[in-house]
Amino acid sequence: MGGFSSFALSFSVISILTGATQLYGYGLQHGGPIEFSLGWLLVSVFTLAIALSMAELASSYPTAGALYHWSSFLGGRGLGWFTACFNTIGQFAILAGIDYGLTQFIVSLMGGFSSVGAISPSPVNIMGGLNGSALVTLIYVSILLSHALLNHYGIKLVAWLNDFSAAYHIIVVFIILGILTLKGFTQPLNFLFKFKLSDGYKPAYSFLIGLLVTQWTLTGYDASAHVTEETHDPRRNAPWGIFLAVLISMIMGFIMLAAITLSIKDLDQAVGFGDDAFVKIMTLRLGVKQGAAVVGLIAGAMWLCGLASMTSASRMVYAFARDGGLPFSKIWAKVNFRHKTPSNAIWGLTLLSLALVLSVRFYSAVVSIATIALYVSYGLPIVARLKYRFTKGSDTIGPWNLGKLSNLISIIAIAWICFIIVLFTLPPNEQAGKILGGILIFFFLMWHFEARKNFPGPKFHLK
Repeated sequence: MGGFSSFALSFSVISILTGATQLYGYGLQHGGPIEFSLGWLLVSVFTLAIALSMAELASSYPTAGALYHWSSFLGGRGLGWFTACFNTIGQFAILAGIDYGLTQFIVSLMGGFSSVGAISPSPVNIMGGLNGSALVTLIYVSILLSHALLNHYGIKLVAWLNDFSAAYHIIVVFIILGILTLKGFTQPLNFLFKFKLSDGYKPAYSFLIGLLVTQWTLTGYDASAHVTEETHDPRRNAPWGIFLAVLISMIMGFIMLAAITLSIKDLDQAVGFGDDAFVKIMTLRLGVKQGAAVVGLIAGAMWLCGLASMTSASRMVYAFARDGGLPFSKIWAKVNFRHKTPSNAIWGLTLLSLALVLSVRFYSAVVSIATIALYVSYGLPIVARLKYRFTKGSDTIGPWNLGKLSNLISIIAIAWICFIIVLFTLPPNEQAGKILGGILIFFFLMWHFEARKNFPGPKFHLK
Protein backbone atom coordinates (compact mmCIF):
# COMPACT_ATOMS: atom_id res chain seq x y z
CA MET A 1 0.00 0.00 0.00
CA GLY A 2 1.03 3.56 -0.70
CA GLY A 3 0.03 6.69 1.16
CA PHE A 4 -3.29 7.12 -0.64
CA SER A 5 -4.35 3.53 0.00
CA SER A 6 -3.59 3.94 3.68
CA PHE A 7 -5.71 7.10 3.82
CA ALA A 8 -8.50 5.55 1.75
CA LEU A 9 -8.88 2.64 4.16
CA SER A 10 -9.38 4.84 7.23
CA PHE A 11 -11.57 7.28 5.29
CA SER A 12 -13.82 4.43 4.15
CA VAL A 13 -14.18 2.98 7.65
CA ILE A 14 -15.03 6.41 9.11
CA SER A 15 -17.68 6.74 6.37
CA ILE A 16 -19.43 10.06 6.95
CA LEU A 17 -22.23 8.70 4.77
CA THR A 18 -22.86 6.02 7.37
CA GLY A 19 -22.56 7.48 10.86
CA ALA A 20 -23.87 10.99 10.22
CA THR A 21 -26.94 9.86 8.29
CA GLN A 22 -27.82 6.91 10.51
CA LEU A 23 -28.00 9.14 13.61
CA TYR A 24 -29.36 12.23 11.87
CA GLY A 25 -32.78 11.83 13.50
CA TYR A 26 -31.14 11.32 16.88
CA GLY A 27 -29.27 14.61 16.46
CA LEU A 28 -32.49 16.47 15.57
CA GLN A 29 -34.17 15.11 18.69
CA HIS A 30 -31.25 16.01 20.95
CA GLY A 31 -30.36 19.60 20.10
CA GLY A 32 -31.56 20.09 16.54
CA PRO A 33 -29.58 21.76 13.71
CA ILE A 34 -26.86 23.05 16.05
CA GLU A 35 -25.66 19.46 16.51
CA PHE A 36 -24.61 19.39 12.84
CA SER A 37 -22.73 22.69 12.98
CA LEU A 38 -21.30 23.68 16.35
CA GLY A 39 -21.61 20.13 17.72
CA TRP A 40 -19.87 18.63 14.69
CA LEU A 41 -16.99 21.11 14.86
CA LEU A 42 -16.56 20.76 18.64
CA VAL A 43 -16.27 16.99 18.55
CA SER A 44 -14.13 17.07 15.40
CA VAL A 45 -11.49 19.30 17.01
CA PHE A 46 -11.08 17.00 20.03
CA THR A 47 -11.17 13.91 17.83
CA LEU A 48 -8.40 15.44 15.75
CA ALA A 49 -6.28 15.64 18.93
CA ILE A 50 -6.83 11.91 19.49
CA ALA A 51 -6.00 11.16 15.86
CA LEU A 52 -2.79 13.20 16.09
CA SER A 53 -1.66 11.25 19.16
CA MET A 54 -2.48 7.94 17.49
CA ALA A 55 -0.70 9.00 14.30
CA GLU A 56 2.42 9.79 16.30
CA LEU A 57 2.27 6.32 17.88
CA ALA A 58 1.81 4.71 14.47
CA SER A 59 4.97 6.46 13.26
CA SER A 60 6.94 5.28 16.29
CA TYR A 61 5.69 1.69 16.37
CA PRO A 62 4.56 0.53 12.91
CA THR A 63 3.09 -2.89 13.69
CA ALA A 64 -0.13 -4.53 12.52
CA GLY A 65 -1.19 -5.11 16.13
CA ALA A 66 -1.38 -1.32 16.39
CA LEU A 67 -3.31 -0.20 19.49
CA TYR A 68 -2.83 -3.24 21.62
CA HIS A 69 0.78 -3.67 20.57
CA TRP A 70 1.47 -0.02 21.45
CA SER A 71 -0.08 -0.50 24.90
CA SER A 72 1.90 -3.70 25.43
CA PHE A 73 5.13 -2.11 24.28
CA LEU A 74 4.76 0.95 26.53
CA GLY A 75 2.63 -0.31 29.42
CA GLY A 76 3.11 -4.07 29.63
CA ARG A 77 1.15 -7.10 28.50
CA GLY A 78 -1.69 -6.48 30.97
CA LEU A 79 -2.53 -3.07 29.56
CA GLY A 80 -2.10 -4.48 26.07
CA TRP A 81 -4.57 -7.26 26.85
CA PHE A 82 -7.23 -4.83 28.12
CA THR A 83 -6.69 -2.59 25.09
CA ALA A 84 -7.25 -5.54 22.78
CA CYS A 85 -10.38 -6.60 24.68
CA PHE A 86 -11.98 -3.17 24.39
CA ASN A 87 -11.01 -2.89 20.75
CA THR A 88 -12.58 -6.29 20.08
CA ILE A 89 -15.83 -5.25 21.80
CA GLY A 90 -15.83 -2.00 19.84
CA GLN A 91 -15.17 -3.81 16.58
CA PHE A 92 -18.18 -6.13 16.77
CA ALA A 93 -20.43 -3.41 18.26
CA ILE A 94 -19.59 -1.01 15.44
CA LEU A 95 -20.36 -3.79 12.94
CA ALA A 96 -23.74 -4.30 14.63
CA GLY A 97 -24.39 -0.54 14.62
CA ILE A 98 -23.53 -0.09 10.94
CA ASP A 99 -25.60 -3.03 9.76
CA TYR A 100 -28.62 -2.21 11.91
CA GLY A 101 -28.52 1.40 10.74
CA LEU A 102 -28.50 0.11 7.17
CA THR A 103 -31.49 -2.08 8.05
CA GLN A 104 -33.44 0.99 9.16
CA PHE A 105 -32.61 2.75 5.90
CA ILE A 106 -33.79 -0.21 3.84
CA VAL A 107 -37.06 -0.45 5.80
CA SER A 108 -37.62 3.28 5.28
CA LEU A 109 -37.02 2.89 1.55
CA MET A 110 -39.63 0.13 1.45
CA GLY A 111 -42.19 2.43 3.06
CA GLY A 112 -41.76 0.92 6.50
CA PHE A 113 -41.87 2.52 9.89
CA SER A 114 -39.96 4.37 12.58
CA SER A 115 -40.10 3.68 16.30
CA VAL A 116 -37.91 6.62 17.36
CA GLY A 117 -34.87 4.50 18.04
CA ALA A 118 -36.38 1.28 19.34
CA ILE A 119 -34.62 -1.93 18.34
CA SER A 120 -37.86 -3.89 18.86
CA PRO A 121 -40.55 -1.75 17.19
CA SER A 122 -44.29 -2.18 17.40
CA PRO A 123 -45.58 -4.65 14.80
CA VAL A 124 -46.88 -3.19 11.57
CA ASN A 125 -48.31 -5.14 8.69
CA ILE A 126 -46.11 -4.69 5.62
CA MET A 127 -44.30 -6.75 3.03
CA GLY A 128 -46.55 -9.79 2.71
CA GLY A 129 -47.73 -10.01 6.29
CA LEU A 130 -44.42 -9.96 8.14
CA ASN A 131 -44.64 -7.87 11.28
CA GLY A 132 -42.17 -5.03 11.83
CA SER A 133 -39.89 -6.87 14.24
CA ALA A 134 -39.67 -9.94 12.03
CA LEU A 135 -38.93 -7.85 8.96
CA VAL A 136 -36.17 -5.88 10.68
CA THR A 137 -34.56 -9.07 12.00
CA LEU A 138 -34.77 -10.73 8.59
CA ILE A 139 -33.11 -7.81 6.81
CA TYR A 140 -30.48 -7.37 9.51
CA VAL A 141 -29.55 -11.06 9.41
CA SER A 142 -29.39 -10.95 5.61
CA ILE A 143 -26.97 -8.00 5.68
CA LEU A 144 -24.78 -9.66 8.31
CA LEU A 145 -24.74 -12.88 6.29
CA SER A 146 -23.76 -11.05 3.10
CA HIS A 147 -20.75 -9.54 4.88
CA ALA A 148 -19.80 -12.81 6.56
CA LEU A 149 -20.12 -14.94 3.42
CA LEU A 150 -18.08 -12.53 1.30
CA ASN A 151 -15.35 -12.32 3.93
CA HIS A 152 -15.31 -16.10 4.27
CA TYR A 153 -15.42 -17.11 0.61
CA GLY A 154 -14.61 -14.06 -1.53
CA ILE A 155 -11.61 -12.33 -0.04
CA LYS A 156 -10.33 -11.16 -3.44
CA LEU A 157 -13.67 -9.50 -4.18
CA VAL A 158 -13.69 -8.01 -0.68
CA ALA A 159 -10.24 -6.51 -1.25
CA TRP A 160 -11.42 -4.91 -4.50
CA LEU A 161 -14.62 -3.59 -2.90
CA ASN A 162 -12.69 -2.07 0.01
CA ASP A 163 -10.47 -0.21 -2.45
CA PHE A 164 -13.52 0.89 -4.45
CA SER A 165 -15.29 2.10 -1.30
CA ALA A 166 -13.23 5.28 -0.80
CA ALA A 167 -13.91 6.55 -4.32
CA TYR A 168 -17.57 5.60 -4.00
CA HIS A 169 -17.92 7.59 -0.76
CA ILE A 170 -16.36 10.73 -2.25
CA ILE A 171 -18.51 10.53 -5.40
CA VAL A 172 -21.76 10.07 -3.45
CA VAL A 173 -20.97 13.02 -1.15
CA PHE A 174 -20.47 15.27 -4.17
CA ILE A 175 -23.68 13.95 -5.76
CA ILE A 176 -25.63 14.87 -2.60
CA LEU A 177 -24.04 18.32 -2.47
CA GLY A 178 -24.68 18.93 -6.16
CA ILE A 179 -28.33 17.84 -6.14
CA LEU A 180 -29.24 19.78 -2.99
CA THR A 181 -27.41 22.91 -4.18
CA LEU A 182 -29.16 22.84 -7.56
CA LYS A 183 -32.50 22.28 -5.88
CA GLY A 184 -31.90 25.25 -3.61
CA PHE A 185 -31.91 25.46 0.17
CA THR A 186 -35.06 26.20 2.15
CA GLN A 187 -33.40 27.77 5.18
CA PRO A 188 -30.95 30.66 5.79
CA LEU A 189 -27.42 29.99 7.02
CA ASN A 190 -28.23 30.97 10.62
CA PHE A 191 -30.63 28.00 10.73
CA LEU A 192 -27.55 25.80 11.20
CA PHE A 193 -27.13 27.22 14.70
CA LYS A 194 -30.76 26.87 15.75
CA PHE A 195 -31.28 24.88 18.96
CA LYS A 196 -34.35 22.66 19.19
CA LEU A 197 -35.43 21.24 22.55
CA SER A 198 -37.65 18.22 21.98
CA ASP A 199 -36.36 15.45 24.27
CA GLY A 200 -37.52 16.74 27.65
CA TYR A 201 -34.00 17.33 29.00
CA LYS A 202 -32.39 20.63 29.97
CA PRO A 203 -30.89 22.50 26.97
CA ALA A 204 -27.20 22.03 27.83
CA TYR A 205 -27.68 18.33 28.58
CA SER A 206 -29.69 17.82 25.41
CA PHE A 207 -26.90 19.38 23.32
CA LEU A 208 -24.21 17.26 24.98
CA ILE A 209 -25.88 13.87 24.50
CA GLY A 210 -26.53 14.86 20.88
CA LEU A 211 -22.75 14.94 20.32
CA LEU A 212 -22.95 11.16 19.91
CA VAL A 213 -23.80 11.79 16.24
CA THR A 214 -20.34 13.15 15.46
CA GLN A 215 -18.37 10.93 17.82
CA TRP A 216 -19.99 7.79 16.38
CA THR A 217 -19.21 8.97 12.86
CA LEU A 218 -15.56 9.74 13.57
CA THR A 219 -14.46 6.23 14.54
CA GLY A 220 -12.40 3.58 12.79
CA TYR A 221 -9.48 5.74 11.68
CA ASP A 222 -7.05 3.34 13.37
CA ALA A 223 -7.45 1.19 10.24
CA SER A 224 -4.35 2.75 8.67
CA ALA A 225 -2.30 1.62 11.67
CA HIS A 226 -3.48 -1.98 11.32
CA VAL A 227 -2.01 -2.29 7.81
CA THR A 228 1.41 -0.75 8.52
CA GLU A 229 3.16 -4.05 7.79
CA GLU A 230 1.63 -3.91 4.30
CA THR A 231 2.36 -0.20 3.71
CA HIS A 232 5.31 1.41 1.94
CA ASP A 233 7.24 3.73 4.28
CA PRO A 234 4.72 3.12 7.11
CA ARG A 235 6.38 5.49 9.58
CA ARG A 236 5.19 8.35 7.37
CA ASN A 237 2.29 7.01 5.32
CA ALA A 238 0.33 5.40 8.17
CA PRO A 239 0.22 8.54 10.36
CA TRP A 240 -0.66 10.72 7.39
CA GLY A 241 -3.46 8.27 6.56
CA ILE A 242 -4.90 8.56 10.09
CA PHE A 243 -4.62 12.35 10.27
CA LEU A 244 -5.93 13.11 6.78
CA ALA A 245 -8.82 10.65 7.10
CA VAL A 246 -10.10 12.52 10.16
CA LEU A 247 -9.38 16.00 8.79
CA ILE A 248 -11.04 15.42 5.41
CA SER A 249 -13.99 13.59 7.02
CA MET A 250 -14.38 16.54 9.38
CA ILE A 251 -14.51 19.06 6.51
CA MET A 252 -16.60 17.03 4.06
CA GLY A 253 -18.96 15.89 6.83
CA PHE A 254 -19.61 19.47 7.94
CA ILE A 255 -20.36 20.64 4.39
CA MET A 256 -22.60 17.65 3.66
CA LEU A 257 -24.58 17.98 6.91
CA ALA A 258 -24.95 21.72 6.36
CA ALA A 259 -26.49 21.10 2.94
CA ILE A 260 -28.87 18.47 4.33
CA THR A 261 -29.90 20.60 7.31
CA LEU A 262 -30.51 23.69 5.18
CA SER A 263 -32.86 21.54 3.08
CA ILE A 264 -35.29 20.99 5.98
CA LYS A 265 -38.63 22.65 5.24
CA ASP A 266 -40.32 22.25 8.63
CA LEU A 267 -38.10 21.56 11.67
CA ASP A 268 -40.93 20.38 13.93
CA GLN A 269 -42.02 17.93 11.26
CA ALA A 270 -38.43 16.71 10.73
CA VAL A 271 -37.95 16.09 14.46
CA GLY A 272 -41.17 14.08 14.50
CA PHE A 273 -39.84 11.74 11.81
CA GLY A 274 -37.53 10.14 14.41
CA ASP A 275 -35.05 7.65 12.95
CA ASP A 276 -36.56 8.16 9.49
CA ALA A 277 -35.68 11.87 9.53
CA PHE A 278 -32.90 11.73 6.96
CA VAL A 279 -34.89 9.60 4.51
CA LYS A 280 -38.01 11.75 4.84
CA ILE A 281 -36.08 15.03 4.47
CA MET A 282 -34.51 13.77 1.25
CA THR A 283 -37.79 12.52 -0.23
CA LEU A 284 -39.71 15.67 0.74
CA ARG A 285 -37.07 17.95 -0.75
CA LEU A 286 -36.15 15.94 -3.85
CA GLY A 287 -39.32 14.00 -4.52
CA VAL A 288 -39.94 10.33 -3.88
CA LYS A 289 -37.97 8.91 -6.81
CA GLN A 290 -34.94 11.18 -6.66
CA GLY A 291 -34.89 11.12 -2.85
CA ALA A 292 -35.08 7.33 -2.82
CA ALA A 293 -32.23 7.19 -5.35
CA VAL A 294 -30.00 9.35 -3.11
CA VAL A 295 -30.88 7.27 -0.05
CA GLY A 296 -30.17 4.13 -2.06
CA LEU A 297 -26.69 5.41 -2.94
CA ILE A 298 -26.05 6.10 0.75
CA ALA A 299 -27.30 2.62 1.65
CA GLY A 300 -24.68 1.28 -0.75
CA ALA A 301 -21.99 3.22 1.12
CA MET A 302 -23.25 1.79 4.41
CA TRP A 303 -23.09 -1.74 3.01
CA LEU A 304 -19.49 -1.16 1.88
CA CYS A 305 -18.65 0.30 5.30
CA GLY A 306 -20.12 -2.76 7.01
CA LEU A 307 -18.13 -5.04 4.72
CA ALA A 308 -14.89 -3.24 5.61
CA SER A 309 -15.84 -3.34 9.28
CA MET A 310 -16.31 -7.12 9.16
CA THR A 311 -12.92 -7.47 7.45
CA SER A 312 -11.17 -5.29 10.04
CA ALA A 313 -12.96 -6.81 13.03
CA SER A 314 -12.29 -10.41 12.02
CA ARG A 315 -8.57 -9.67 11.56
CA MET A 316 -8.43 -8.05 14.99
CA VAL A 317 -10.10 -11.06 16.61
CA TYR A 318 -7.84 -13.43 14.70
CA ALA A 319 -4.67 -11.52 15.66
CA PHE A 320 -5.64 -11.36 19.33
CA ALA A 321 -6.57 -15.04 19.39
CA ARG A 322 -3.31 -15.92 17.62
CA ASP A 323 -1.49 -14.31 20.56
CA GLY A 324 -3.57 -16.41 22.97
CA GLY A 325 -5.58 -13.50 24.35
CA LEU A 326 -9.15 -14.81 23.98
CA PRO A 327 -11.06 -17.70 25.55
CA PHE A 328 -10.82 -20.71 23.21
CA SER A 329 -8.16 -18.87 21.23
CA LYS A 330 -7.30 -21.89 19.10
CA ILE A 331 -10.82 -21.85 17.66
CA TRP A 332 -10.85 -18.14 16.75
CA ALA A 333 -7.28 -18.20 15.40
CA LYS A 334 -8.05 -20.95 12.91
CA VAL A 335 -7.55 -20.04 9.25
CA ASN A 336 -9.70 -21.71 6.62
CA PHE A 337 -7.28 -23.86 4.63
CA ARG A 338 -9.09 -23.50 1.31
CA HIS A 339 -10.07 -19.83 1.38
CA LYS A 340 -7.20 -18.48 3.53
CA THR A 341 -9.56 -16.46 5.74
CA PRO A 342 -10.15 -16.42 9.55
CA SER A 343 -13.53 -18.08 9.07
CA ASN A 344 -14.25 -18.90 12.73
CA ALA A 345 -13.57 -15.30 13.76
CA ILE A 346 -15.90 -14.09 11.00
CA TRP A 347 -18.81 -16.28 12.09
CA GLY A 348 -18.20 -15.63 15.78
CA LEU A 349 -18.47 -11.90 15.12
CA THR A 350 -21.65 -12.46 13.13
CA LEU A 351 -23.33 -14.23 16.06
CA LEU A 352 -22.14 -11.64 18.59
CA SER A 353 -23.43 -8.78 16.43
CA LEU A 354 -26.82 -10.45 16.12
CA ALA A 355 -27.00 -11.11 19.87
CA LEU A 356 -26.11 -7.50 20.70
CA VAL A 357 -28.88 -6.00 18.57
CA LEU A 358 -31.48 -8.46 19.87
CA SER A 359 -30.59 -7.68 23.50
CA VAL A 360 -30.41 -3.86 23.39
CA ARG A 361 -33.53 -1.73 23.40
CA PHE A 362 -32.31 1.45 21.70
CA TYR A 363 -30.13 1.79 18.62
CA SER A 364 -28.27 4.72 20.18
CA ALA A 365 -27.21 2.37 23.02
CA VAL A 366 -25.55 0.02 20.49
CA VAL A 367 -23.79 3.05 19.00
CA SER A 368 -22.71 4.20 22.48
CA ILE A 369 -21.21 0.78 23.29
CA ALA A 370 -19.23 0.78 20.04
CA THR A 371 -18.05 4.37 20.44
CA ILE A 372 -16.99 4.06 24.08
CA ALA A 373 -15.24 0.70 23.67
CA LEU A 374 -13.28 1.90 20.65
CA TYR A 375 -12.25 5.17 22.26
CA VAL A 376 -11.12 3.37 25.43
CA SER A 377 -8.86 1.27 23.20
CA TYR A 378 -7.65 4.48 21.51
CA GLY A 379 -6.93 6.16 24.84
CA LEU A 380 -5.07 3.39 26.68
CA PRO A 381 -1.90 3.47 24.50
CA ILE A 382 -1.86 7.28 24.69
CA VAL A 383 -2.00 7.03 28.50
CA ALA A 384 0.74 4.38 28.41
CA ARG A 385 2.99 6.65 26.36
CA LEU A 386 2.52 9.61 28.69
CA LYS A 387 3.24 7.47 31.76
CA TYR A 388 6.32 5.99 30.06
CA ARG A 389 7.65 9.47 29.31
CA PHE A 390 7.06 10.76 32.82
CA THR A 391 8.59 7.71 34.54
CA LYS A 392 11.27 6.46 32.16
CA GLY A 393 12.09 9.45 30.02
CA SER A 394 11.94 9.77 26.26
CA ASP A 395 10.47 6.95 24.18
CA THR A 396 10.85 6.13 20.49
CA ILE A 397 10.10 9.11 18.26
CA GLY A 398 9.12 8.47 14.66
CA PRO A 399 9.69 10.80 11.71
CA TRP A 400 6.04 11.92 11.93
CA ASN A 401 5.80 13.58 15.34
CA LEU A 402 4.19 16.49 17.18
CA GLY A 403 7.39 17.83 18.70
CA LYS A 404 6.97 19.91 21.86
CA LEU A 405 3.19 19.83 21.53
CA SER A 406 3.04 16.05 21.83
CA ASN A 407 2.35 15.77 25.56
CA LEU A 408 -0.17 18.62 25.60
CA ILE A 409 -2.14 17.17 22.70
CA SER A 410 -2.08 13.73 24.36
CA ILE A 411 -3.45 15.18 27.61
CA ILE A 412 -6.27 16.91 25.69
CA ALA A 413 -7.03 13.65 23.89
CA ILE A 414 -7.20 11.67 27.14
CA ALA A 415 -9.40 14.29 28.83
CA TRP A 416 -11.88 14.19 25.95
CA ILE A 417 -12.02 10.39 25.96
CA CYS A 418 -12.75 10.39 29.70
CA PHE A 419 -15.50 12.94 29.13
CA ILE A 420 -17.30 10.97 26.41
CA ILE A 421 -17.04 7.71 28.36
CA VAL A 422 -19.21 9.29 31.05
CA LEU A 423 -21.42 11.29 28.67
CA PHE A 424 -22.49 8.44 26.42
CA THR A 425 -23.53 6.17 29.31
CA LEU A 426 -26.04 8.73 30.62
CA PRO A 427 -29.78 8.66 29.73
CA PRO A 428 -31.10 7.85 27.20
CA ASN A 429 -28.13 5.51 26.70
CA GLU A 430 -27.79 4.20 30.26
CA GLN A 431 -28.19 0.62 29.02
CA ALA A 432 -24.83 1.03 27.28
CA GLY A 433 -23.26 1.88 30.65
CA LYS A 434 -24.76 -1.18 32.31
CA ILE A 435 -23.59 -3.49 29.54
CA LEU A 436 -20.10 -1.98 29.47
CA GLY A 437 -19.90 -2.19 33.27
CA GLY A 438 -20.73 -5.88 33.10
CA ILE A 439 -18.16 -6.36 30.34
CA LEU A 440 -15.49 -4.59 32.41
CA ILE A 441 -16.16 -6.85 35.43
CA PHE A 442 -15.95 -9.87 33.12
CA PHE A 443 -12.62 -8.61 31.74
CA PHE A 444 -11.13 -8.22 35.22
CA LEU A 445 -12.26 -11.71 36.23
CA MET A 446 -10.93 -13.21 33.00
CA TRP A 447 -7.59 -11.45 33.47
CA HIS A 448 -7.27 -12.50 37.11
CA PHE A 449 -8.20 -16.15 36.70
CA GLU A 450 -6.97 -16.97 33.22
CA ALA A 451 -5.23 -14.39 31.00
CA ARG A 452 -2.79 -13.14 33.64
CA LYS A 453 -1.27 -16.62 33.83
CA ASN A 454 -1.61 -17.78 30.24
CA PHE A 455 -1.44 -14.70 28.02
CA PRO A 456 2.21 -14.34 26.94
CA GLY A 457 1.76 -10.97 25.27
CA PRO A 458 2.08 -10.13 21.58
CA LYS A 459 5.06 -10.65 19.37
CA PHE A 460 6.25 -7.37 17.86
CA HIS A 461 7.05 -7.03 14.19
CA LEU A 462 8.22 -3.45 13.70
CA LYS A 463 8.79 -2.55 10.08
